[in-house]
Amino acid sequence: MRHRWSVRTRVTLFAGVVAALLSTLVATILMVAVNRIATEYVSDEVTAAGDRVAGELIRGYRPNPLSAGPIEFIQIVDPSRRVVAATYRLQSKPPIADFTPAAGKTIASRVVCGGTFPDDECYIVVGQRAYVMGQDWMVYAAAPQVPPLVHPTLAALVIGGTVFLTAAITYGAYRLLSRALNPVNAIRAELDEINASCPDRRVPVPPARDEIQELAESVNHTLDRLQAAMEQQRQFASDASHDLRSPITAMRAEVEDALLAPEETNISVMGDSLLESLDRLQAIVSDLLIVARLDAGTPGERERVDLSALINSELNRRHSRLTIKRDLQPGVVVMGDRLRLARLFTNLMDNAERHAEQSISVTVRSEPPNRRFRTGVIVLEVQDDGPGIEPDKREAVFQRFTRLDAARSKDAGGTGLGLPIARQIAQATGGTLTIEPSDKGARFVLCLPLALPSEEDED
Repeated sequence: MRHRWSVRTRVTLFAGVVAALLSTLVATILMVAVNRIATEYVSDEVTAAGDRVAGELIRGYRPNPLSAGPIEFIQIVDPSRRVVAATYRLQSKPPIADFTPAAGKTIASRVVCGGTFPDDECYIVVGQRAYVMGQDWMVYAAAPQVPPLVHPTLAALVIGGTVFLTAAITYGAYRLLSRALNPVNAIRAELDEINASCPDRRVPVPPARDEIQELAESVNHTLDRLQAAMEQQRQFASDASHDLRSPITAMRAEVEDALLAPEETNISVMGDSLLESLDRLQAIVSDLLIVARLDAGTPGERERVDLSALINSELNRRHSRLTIKRDLQPGVVVMGDRLRLARLFTNLMDNAERHAEQSISVTVRSEPPNRRFRTGVIVLEVQDDGPGIEPDKREAVFQRFTRLDAARSKDAGGTGLGLPIARQIAQATGGTLTIEPSDKGARFVLCLPLALPSEEDED
């Protein structure tokens, strides 16, 4: 079974590995630099010692053994490659090197391992040419090569510093992550406690202006929307149960009366009454199914629809007691679902017929593009000559199961869902549905984007 490491552990380990690698790299660079500096220092000391002896040789001073200062390995070699003088540690030793400076040069240096020296040791050897009695003599000076770690104490300090730096960075990363993730843990703990019984609770927002604060604010905004949706669903369920209960109660009362007094019951009258309640019940259930599909975001068809032709066909199928005035501009095309657009128009007409006194006017026209509709606008207006809607209540009629008092007194079967469904269809098609001011009655205005001439049908 794979062990699940927390983000804090993974990031801390990653920081520790990176810190170790970087610390090791820095330590390596530091040791290489120190080794190079130390080597250059030793080379300078060896060169200076050889130069001193070469100067003395040229002046005729050639003691044996040679005096040793900081550099203990110095030899004077004559032109026949015979050691004529040396420091105490090189007495009776053969030449420590056999190289000579290149032509035109007086000094050369090499690293010599073994030979005169022990096999496991290497020395920095500097050879200097000295012109004595018309011949070239050689002065060799040597010192032990600087080890890679220069000195055990320095190596211990560098290694200890590397370990300490790695540990400090790892610990600092752990503390920093712990402090940074504490708000996340608080958010998670609060989210675990939020449920349907306490939808008003919110996650804590940390004071620091960073991504975690933005995350907390986004979570709270999401919770706000979820709470609003839950309240809307609860209200919707309450209103739906109330509207469904009314026809069911009416049917139950009719049946109970018939059972109590069967001899006084007229089957035809009772049947008409029951059918009327069933029609209302069927209309409510049908609208609830449409609302459920729209709320679920079920996509409709995308096809080119001639709105004027569609409305003209719908009006021809309607049988109304009212006078319907038509002003339909031909050739205005939208991209949308034909059945949903027909339902939208039917709901507007049903609402207008319930409140109109004598006539309804239906207008379809196109308008130039604007900031909201960049391809052009198709405007559908449905206006009745009824009492109209007060300005402060024009948005309320688009809420589900909302019927104004005037509407309730004249309502002949409205479900309270027709106008909300119409607005949802308009919004799903990319348009708007509003109530605009008018001299008399209510004027519903639908605006939809005009389909481009080149736009093809989509599934």
